[in-house]
Amino acid sequence: MRCDKIIESLERLSPSSFAESWDNVGLLAGRADKEVSRLCIALDATDEVIDEAVRVGADMLLTHHPLIFSPMKKITAEDFIGRRLIKLLQNDISYYAMHTNFDVMGMADAAADELGLKDRQVLDITYEDEIAKEGLGRYGRLIQIMTLEECASFVKETFELEHVKIYGEQDTPIEWAAVSPGSGKTMIKPAVSAGVEVLITGDIEHHEGLDAMAQGLAIIDAGHFGLEKIFIPYMKEYIRRELPQLTVFAAKEKNPFWIL
Repeated sequence: MRCDKIIESLERLSPSSFAESWDNVGLLAGRADKEVSRLCIALDATDEVIDEAVRVGADMLLTHHPLIFSPMKKITAEDFIGRRLIKLLQNDISYYAMHTNFDVMGMADAAADELGLKDRQVLDITYEDEIAKEGLGRYGRLIQIMTLEECASFVKETFELEHVKIYGEQDTPIEWAAVSPGSGKTMIKPAVSAGVEVLITGDIEHHEGLDAMAQGLAIIDAGHFGLEKIFIPYMKEYIRRELPQLTVFAAKEKNPFWIL
């Protein structure tokens, strides 16, 4: 199946028009007319992921985070991004990224589904037309009222995490929750405005956590990787269902850091 036909299917799921203006999504390297039979999925286009894509004979690599964010004036082996791009091109692997467009149309609802949020709404509207309002994150009612400690344990178990970081009192009752996978510091204000008791997200720093608590908002920091890793099984299932003629692989990935 041609790469551009695969892209048409991916953009029916998560149109590039939903991506943030600062983002870089779409076909970032390789040929749109490439014939693809084997596709590799990963969260990031790391050296290890690209090596694995080459090893399994992938014709196309699909990631959530774009390898190219800032403009590049040259692509050489002197730069780690350049080396990765060169390896992709040398092996004729077309490379496609779906980032904030998937955050809006895919990731947010997938995370809310995992948590079983009811009466859900968009947390931060970034796109609006005559038909719909779409955006980052979702908020809604939990399956039952629980303490913040119980909610944190529920998040840890649901997303199969080794640990979570919590801002807030352990016995705070939680009924309404917001979830925004990835880096969630900009989601604190929308969560406060939505009136939820907890924001489940990642990459919350010390002062951001304190500021959230001062506004009556608890935080469960499940990590950037911890929540967004659902991209891989989500897209693997989507491709197997919508593009069954492709052989799809999930690259082996793990949390990029560890805690002593």
